[in-house]
Amino acid sequence: MGWTFGHIDFSTYPHYDAKPLGAHCLKNETVLRVWAPTAQRIILRIYREGSGDNHVHLEDLIRDGNIWKAELPGKWHGVFYTIQCMINNNWMDEIPDPYAFAVGVNGKRAMFCNFSLTNPEGWDNDKRVLPQNYTDMVIYELHVRDFSIDEFSGINNKGKYLAFTEEGTRSPEGVKTGLDHLIEMGITHVHLLPVYDFFTVDEARPENNEYNWGYDPLNYNAPEGSYSTNPNNGAVRIKEFKQLVQSLHKKGIGVIMDVVYNHTGLTNHSHFNQSVPGYYYRQRNNGTFSDASGCGNEIASERSMVRKYIIDSLKFWAEEYHIDGFRFDLMGILDINTMNAIRAEMDKIDSQIVLYGEGWTAAPSPLHEKYRAMKGNTPKLNRIAVFNDDFRDSLKGHWGSPNSLGFASGQTLNEESVKFAVVAATEHPQINYGYITGANRSWSPSPQQSVNYVSCHDNYTLYDKLKLSCPDAKLQELVRMACLAGAILLTSQGIPFLHAGIEMLRTKKGHGNTYKSGDEYNLIDWSRKAMFSYVSNYFKSLIEIRKKHPAFRMLNTEQIQQHLSFSKKYIPGVVSYKIEENANNDTWKQIQLIFNNNPTPVVFPVKKQNWKIIANGLAVDENGLSQYETHSIFVPPVSMVMIVGE
Repeated sequence: MGWTFGHIDFSTYPHYDAKPLGAHCLKNETVLRVWAPTAQRIILRIYREGSGDNHVHLEDLIRDGNIWKAELPGKWHGVFYTIQCMINNNWMDEIPDPYAFAVGVNGKRAMFCNFSLTNPEGWDNDKRVLPQNYTDMVIYELHVRDFSIDEFSGINNKGKYLAFTEEGTRSPEGVKTGLDHLIEMGITHVHLLPVYDFFTVDEARPENNEYNWGYDPLNYNAPEGSYSTNPNNGAVRIKEFKQLVQSLHKKGIGVIMDVVYNHTGLTNHSHFNQSVPGYYYRQRNNGTFSDASGCGNEIASERSMVRKYIIDSLKFWAEEYHIDGFRFDLMGILDINTMNAIRAEMDKIDSQIVLYGEGWTAAPSPLHEKYRAMKGNTPKLNRIAVFNDDFRDSLKGHWGSPNSLGFASGQTLNEESVKFAVVAATEHPQINYGYITGANRSWSPSPQQSVNYVSCHDNYTLYDKLKLSCPDAKLQELVRMACLAGAILLTSQGIPFLHAGIEMLRTKKGHGNTYKSGDEYNLIDWSRKAMFSYVSNYFKSLIEIRKKHPAFRMLNTEQIQQHLSFSKKYIPGVVSYKIEENANNDTWKQIQLIFNNNPTPVVFPVKKQNWKIIANGLAVDENGLSQYETHSIFVPPVSMVMIVGE
């Protein structure tokens, strides 16, 4: 269908905000409301099952002002339905209503759902795990299937939501896996790659072991069925995802959902276009669909009913599933006003709900950049954090160039970029912004708005990138590079974000874009935790120190400027700084960190006094490895030294 929409002024479409859209099971009836202002007729079809030839009832929705409505007396929980719109005298596809809160197999039919019947035991007592400050978080990014699918994970519910409820799981080598590993590492929040219902995995044939990251949304308000034990029953996936959330909350770990409101998996045949053609998407000047997502379309978040849809969806996940935060994929496509409206609505639920996203797009957008939630517009975003790609590139090299070097892999003369990373892209008087690769000014108004990372699901794992850029490096040299990157990440100001498995040198066999590459490349290989236990322990120890010492979690730019100062002693490949005066009420009065990326040791001058050595090479001990009076510190090759003085 060669749709073009240049002749339509979508701003004239009526706004509706009177009563909840979608299907709602009330005490003695179920009410369905659909916003479809251009429809001439809408048919409601009722089915016994989520697939197959089991149609039992058909009726017309009744137009009620700006919406279409059906009022169904009695109890309808577990019954499936679809809608079909007539628009311009043409029948559109038969689809779930766009608000569908529960769906059957492969999301082809919606399901009426009484959500009180989906609650696991004790759900009413489930409490969110929210940070007092964003900088208190240690975020761990994880794909549901990757977490447990390894045949040696020791987990029974492999690839499922319920894997997160299993305790006491071990690998054949005896190391903790699954939930116990998350607890052992001390992370505060799990960031789950998309868990809403996505398009590409065939839920009806789990034996096919199909794989996808899930960045192809189909039904935004229902959980993905391939992660459930029974994708045919829409209530099962709901209950099991709630059990995942409840299990993590019981262990003091928050749950952040990766959400993709910037585009849909389908374009012409999306549920949006089959109910209100063109409205939900931006168009180019010639009326065709624009594509800032690189996936065929982009959502027009600035239109009032699109903004309402996004906000309604987020409120539903936050309230019904007790979600602790949301990560916005390609947030640079969404407009600033919508993002700030989301913040305001989340604040009505709980002001500590976490919001962050990618401050960029995959391609140009017709909406001017000044209106969009881009990284450069971070000061215009209200308590919404942004991924710090400058941090990533400064430590491991440019994401798009496998051979490029960063500080962790031995590049010198980029020390200013590392200093910029340390202060979380904020303004600092000792940084020469003209020497920073990729940025010529500070863009983060606060450390609470910088999500620092060296790797994520996109592109190469940290270990693979180091190996590609340093092909002649021996294993122990790669280990030191990875630990140096981790040390900078976990001691810098801002919000540390860890790609699952970074602490066990996770590899995807040198492949970057593994969004559909399957378990062979994507699974977490728990044997690597045993193989590199000293690396896991290094990350674990630094996480523990970060959580105990608020000097690494300063709350604002002013604190950083007041308490953090960089050494004026310049040695190529070395960055050093002090945090002084019990910063942010820390018990440590003075902390000095020295990062050396040289293949040889350096002797670095420090103030002559009694110093306690907290970290040296791969050894870390918060109580001190040793203590002595000195005016210089020996820093091993490719490592961090942390010292504390009174």
